[in-house]
Amino acid sequence: SPSPSIACPDSMSEPPTLDSLAAEVAALKATSLGTNAQALDAFYLLVCGVFVFFMQCGFALLEAGSVRTKNTKNILLKNLLDACLGAIIWWLWGMGVAYGDSGDYDDGNEFIGTAPNNGGPFAAAGWEGRDWQESGGEYYGYTMALWFFQYVFAAAAATIVSGAVAERAQLIAYLIYTTIITGFIYPVVVHWVWCDGGFLSGGFTGDKDKTWAGGCIDFAGSGVVHMTGGVAALCGAFVIGPRAGRFDESGKVMPIPGQSTPFQVVGTFILWMGWYGFNPGSTLGINGAGYGAVMARAAMCTTVSASIGGLTVVFFDRIFSKTYDVGMVCNGILAGLVSITAGCATVHPWAALVIGMIGGLVYRGCSHCVLHKLKVDDPLDSSSVHGACGAWGVIAAALLTTEEFAAAAGYQRRAGLFYGGGKLLGAALLQMVCILAWSGTNAGLVFLLLKKAGKLRRRETYMAAAPEEDLDSSIHGGAPLEPAEHGSGNTSRAESVDTSDPVIEMPDATPDKDQPAA
Repeated sequence: SPSPSIACPDSMSEPPTLDSLAAEVAALKATSLGTNAQALDAFYLLVCGVFVFFMQCGFALLEAGSVRTKNTKNILLKNLLDACLGAIIWWLWGMGVAYGDSGDYDDGNEFIGTAPNNGGPFAAAGWEGRDWQESGGEYYGYTMALWFFQYVFAAAAATIVSGAVAERAQLIAYLIYTTIITGFIYPVVVHWVWCDGGFLSGGFTGDKDKTWAGGCIDFAGSGVVHMTGGVAALCGAFVIGPRAGRFDESGKVMPIPGQSTPFQVVGTFILWMGWYGFNPGSTLGINGAGYGAVMARAAMCTTVSASIGGLTVVFFDRIFSKTYDVGMVCNGILAGLVSITAGCATVHPWAALVIGMIGGLVYRGCSHCVLHKLKVDDPLDSSSVHGACGAWGVIAAALLTTEEFAAAAGYQRRAGLFYGGGKLLGAALLQMVCILAWSGTNAGLVFLLLKKAGKLRRRETYMAAAPEEDLDSSIHGGAPLEPAEHGSGNTSRAESVDTSDPVIEMPDATPDKDQPAA
């Protein structure tokens, strides 16, 4: 937008006074600062979004290290497609379902985003016209940066599910459920909690009387992102069934170790780093009054919770298993990160310590229950790390939020239960029930229909007595680390597939103490 100019008086006008000149300078500075503030916020979102996008690399390494070598290409391809397919879906309709026009709440749709007359965020149709750009002025670039930031969140939610069905799911099944999660299940939850007009939006719906109990506090997505993805992951792992050899004839858990502990550790560190875009970046800007303090508090609480989560899990796992399991430490760190995501900006650092410690215990207990009691094979513990700890994070924010921190983070001045407030807990419980019902019902239905159609799992992997199929050789042209032959890349499928009779290795008689390192 054009900057105001200081008028030069002609000979017939009165000479400017100090007050008039000061007013002109102030107007010039205000316009310039306003434009620069929007540019700064847009740049901040892009930088934080890149951190979150790099989490896809962390997921890829963690998942590749947690599966067997023969399925490495398969899981890496799915991680790549998460980023590619997710971007197109989020551009076409995902952003619109999440942040589309909600009307004025009385006649708008508080359940799901809809398209305004110009198309709005659907395929960015409403962002392309000259009139919109001119009327939006300096906000135009910020809107595009916000789209990118929200896209990488959606991609993260979809990736959570891939680990739960690793080494078994057909590629076509993966593409279908990723499309539905990214384009429908996840953005609807976003609309409830993070969109103006959402019935659970404690930070964005202007008239809090129109929300249930004033809305919930889920600053960066313990419920919106992680619980939504974790519930879908549990449904997928349950419906697809365990990997061949995971349980013996008596139902005892048998170990299926992942291929690379270094991959798991590096992947965990990358995810931890990405969380500093995930949580502090959820201020959605850096220029507002107090935003710097909110961002810094989120970073500190994220660090404290992650650290104590890893320490708690390794301590208690040592007591029960008599070993120091590196994979359990990795998942303990992730459990602490997921647990603090909802309240990272609204709780004290000492509260983050408590949240991360309990989050580690929640993960350890849920992981044992899912595998040993429910007999659900979740190779990366996605349902426990993201689903159970995501639910705990939502509750923890409702218990330990302080009034002043809530107000600074953009919410009403409301305290958690431990500070004399009670409505936040009611809203948090409703959020959990809604996510459990919405994500569980829709994801379960999708996986059941895929299974009924014979498109969910590789047919060969249903034979419990046979070794699990080598997905890399059968559909990806060879093992990931095969030496090149004749000066080219991997061997062809015909050359790489071993046609000899398979040798079924007898598993170790020692039962698995819990999940494989993941």
